[in-house]
Amino acid sequence: MDPEQVVAEFDRAVDAGDVDALDAVCDPDMITHSFGPSMPQGIEGMRKFVSARKATGGVGEWEQVVVVARGEYVVQFGTRTYDWPGGKFRGFDVPAGSARRDCAFLFRVRNGLITDRWAIRDDLAMLALLGAVTPTRPDELLHGTVTSYRDRPFD
Repeated sequence: MDPEQVVAEFDRAVDAGDVDALDAVCDPDMITHSFGPSMPQGIEGMRKFVSARKATGGVGEWEQVVVVARGEYVVQFGTRTYDWPGGKFRGFDVPAGSARRDCAFLFRVRNGLITDRWAIRDDLAMLALLGAVTPTRPDELLHGTVTSYRDRPFD
């Protein structure tokens, strides 16, 4: 599989909560640069991450996404929607609910396996949309996001 196909298979595994499918696309020693210090690295850390999301119902899907692949790198940018199960997130008690947030993911794929994964997400917008924080200017909350000016920005 080319790198873009590897990342597509990774997305299917993560969104379905299929930890066994990760073996086919993740290097055993992969580094997930967005994991905090308490999360293990390697495929074991990714399995733990995917299992936790599946157990809480927190799996999601791309609402819209653009994928750019060049050499061993694949970048995804778009908006993901999901159901947040409620609980702690980045030091906040976050109530359950449906949410969406803009995300950018970067993957390095070598020899058909993901060796590195980076994540950039709009966590502040997610916290505000779920009611964990109250913005002082709520009308500006989603200004500058993928969907701030039109519903389907990539069409």
